[in-house]
Amino acid sequence: MAVNLEFENKLWEMADKLRGNIQPSDYKDVVLGLIFLKYISDSFEEKYNELATEGEGFEEDRDAYIADNIFFVPPNARWSFIKKSAKQSTIGQIIDEAMITIERENKNLKGVLPKNYARPELDKTKLGELIDLFSFNLGSKEAKAQDVLGRVYEYFLGKFGSSEGEFYTPPSIVKLLVGMIEPYKGRVYDPCCGSGGMFVQSARFVEEHQGRKDDIYIHGQEYTAATWRLCKMNLAIRGIDGDLGERDADTFGNDLHKNLRADFILANPPFNVSDYTLIQDDARWKYGIPPANNANYAWIEHIISKLSPSGVAGFVLANGSMSTSTKAEAEIRKNIIEAGLVDCIVTMPPNLFYNVTIPVCLWFISKQRGNRKDKILFIDVRKMGTMVTRRHRELSAEEIKEICDTYHNWRDGKEEYEDVQGFCKSASIEEVREHEYILTPGRYVGIEEVEDDGEPFEEKMTRLTGELAEMFAESHKLEEEIKQRLGAIGYEL
Repeated sequence: MAVNLEFENKLWEMADKLRGNIQPSDYKDVVLGLIFLKYISDSFEEKYNELATEGEGFEEDRDAYIADNIFFVPPNARWSFIKKSAKQSTIGQIIDEAMITIERENKNLKGVLPKNYARPELDKTKLGELIDLFSFNLGSKEAKAQDVLGRVYEYFLGKFGSSEGEFYTPPSIVKLLVGMIEPYKGRVYDPCCGSGGMFVQSARFVEEHQGRKDDIYIHGQEYTAATWRLCKMNLAIRGIDGDLGERDADTFGNDLHKNLRADFILANPPFNVSDYTLIQDDARWKYGIPPANNANYAWIEHIISKLSPSGVAGFVLANGSMSTSTKAEAEIRKNIIEAGLVDCIVTMPPNLFYNVTIPVCLWFISKQRGNRKDKILFIDVRKMGTMVTRRHRELSAEEIKEICDTYHNWRDGKEEYEDVQGFCKSASIEEVREHEYILTPGRYVGIEEVEDDGEPFEEKMTRLTGELAEMFAESHKLEEEIKQRLGAIGYEL
């Protein structure tokens, strides 16, 4: 088990002080680019030293590095050279040239790395300090075993996500999605992959269950160029091969994986997008044409169209998707329910996202449902999670396991599954029809039973009103004391 990285928060605080007048979106590229450069240099130098010790002269042989899935780093891009040059006024240009050289040497990084460190608004003294700050080993075998770089990278993504949010799905949601659909082996697809959190967690899941991460094949697409580059870097530092297309592209207007049929789909589409490329006669709209002013159901149909005959999908949507009465959306929802595709719906607690307060739910779609085809599992976890800051909530590992176990026991027909009032309910399609195909779990699971404490109602009310009267009396007493103290220093109320 990886140790706690106690320096993470300190690292962020130190790095954040060096930002100066650079926008967070630009500073993100500066910081994450340096972390990436440091990592591949550390990995390279460790392998270089091994080869040098062997004494056969292979330390500058590119093939010796490719064989171990290590990026070859030319001399002018190695961290030792960068650190030696950190106090020079030309350090920005030196880093840009290092990035260009690395891309030239490693074709799969072409057009990925940031190359704007020489721009005037980036304070070169602070850039040198940032280089000194990151001069700890990220690429050693020990660091790799503990996923030090991945966790630093993920931590910084999360911190940037708290101010930008678009490209970052909170870890507890990603872990829950992956834990529910269990992508052990096969093709994993994310049509709006952001910085690649779904892929990283899928690979981690496979490894934690004694599998090999090359048992899954990654396919993704991302609309924003900067975020596409972040994803490429994120996968590269984890040694995950992925097909993200030649560049960023609009999933609806330019599907880069037209012939793909995925075994697992994980996604966190942008919520309630009102302006997207809607092609009216597209084959993806098998269950109805989605409205032009909201892409939620376009995402649902796109995801369904990409599933293999035995595929399963888990994705995040705004709560409105479960009950929208817009004619086009209601018709699509009815059709996919009647087709037996909706497997499970989970309503999530508030404040899981860093800067999005909109309540969300998880949809699970399955193509091969067997004898549960006429049922849908509803789970309501709105009361779960703990506020880790005043604005942000996280689910615990135990809570994630409880939700996943509930779904798996139901899915696999195990005796351990049972309906729990206020938490989960296996509803028939007939019940869903009676509710006009609305998929809000609260309609099905009911209200959690409150345990009777045995105190008669009249006695309880007498006790509670007595306690309230005491509180009011104490409140009045404090008010008078505050007024007297203010009056004593010349401020009358």
